[in-house]
Amino acid sequence: QVQLVESGGGLVQAGGSLRLSCAASGRTFSSYAMGWFRQAPGKEREFVAAISWTAGSTYYADSVKGRFTISRDNAKNTLYLQMNNLKPEDTAVYYCAAASYVHSAPGLSPAEFGSWGQGTQVTVSS
Repeated sequence: QVQLVESGGGLVQAGGSLRLSCAASGRTFSSYAMGWFRQAPGKEREFVAAISWTAGSTYYADSVKGRFTISRDNAKNTLYLQMNNLKPEDTAVYYCAAASYVHSAPGLSPAEFGSWGQGTQVTVSS
């Protein structure tokens, strides 16, 4: 099991930026596809972005495409999510997740991820 700890959330005005980080320990971080999901109050957890274990492929939800960038530093066992031009509808708890299987392609569904962090709150004011 890989342990994941998110950081970097906070309160920001619309149009602002935040960078989330996810520190991983345990299993070999570099062998697993990683993803970011978010959950707003009263809503289901939704896919935000994912990155392959080689960092060669990235995937984004349409709602964040062009504003968010997912990246990873395998030497530091850390996943990032750079969020620019934030909107009030981006307000949610953001979770990082590791794929269930080594060397698997990044999934877009929470069910394809086996390890989760505790989440970090992002609040965007209008």
